[in-house]
Amino acid sequence: MNNHLKEIIGYFLSTIGTIQAAIGNTPQLHLNETQSYQLRLIGNVLQASGSALAADGQGSVSLEKIGDEIQATGNSTVFAGMLLYGCSDEETEQRIVIAGTWMQALGSFVGLADEFFDSTEAGRAENIVGNLLQGIGNSLQAISTTQELHGNNSEQGQIGAVGSWIQTAGSVISLIGQIQEEAEEIRLGINE
Repeated sequence: MNNHLKEIIGYFLSTIGTIQAAIGNTPQLHLNETQSYQLRLIGNVLQASGSALAADGQGSVSLEKIGDEIQATGNSTVFAGMLLYGCSDEETEQRIVIAGTWMQALGSFVGLADEFFDSTEAGRAENIVGNLLQGIGNSLQAISTTQELHGNNSEQGQIGAVGSWIQTAGSVISLIGQIQEEAEEIRLGINE
């Protein structure tokens, strides 16, 4: 599989994963606890796999590659925290999920910074907006889980759900931008 295809498939997997996790994180859908948990768990696995594949498709070390690697690590950390569900105390699980979610936000913002130095124009605006929205969405999710951890339960579920859907919108926009960017790189014969 060539590097351009790796990046596109990686972004596609991440997008599917964010959609699944957002569905599982939305209380208005009235899913039972098992359904919600499974959607969020599988969603984070898909996001981690997608980010890792996208990072592997990078032609050289860049802020985009580092951002993808940080996001993959963040999703893997969230996944690990979720696997502790029922095996350890809830506070430990929440702290691990919070750390992973903040790492995802950091990865999005690092990837965003790369777009200002990218040699291709195609998809740049979409990738900037997409990474910004993903970083904001992940930040809202981390804030929501932090509020839950500290017993402020008034609106944390709503904040987390809104954050999940903001991240999802950003992921879809980034997928569109990445497809445009990779098409231009193929046309120009470059691999970044």
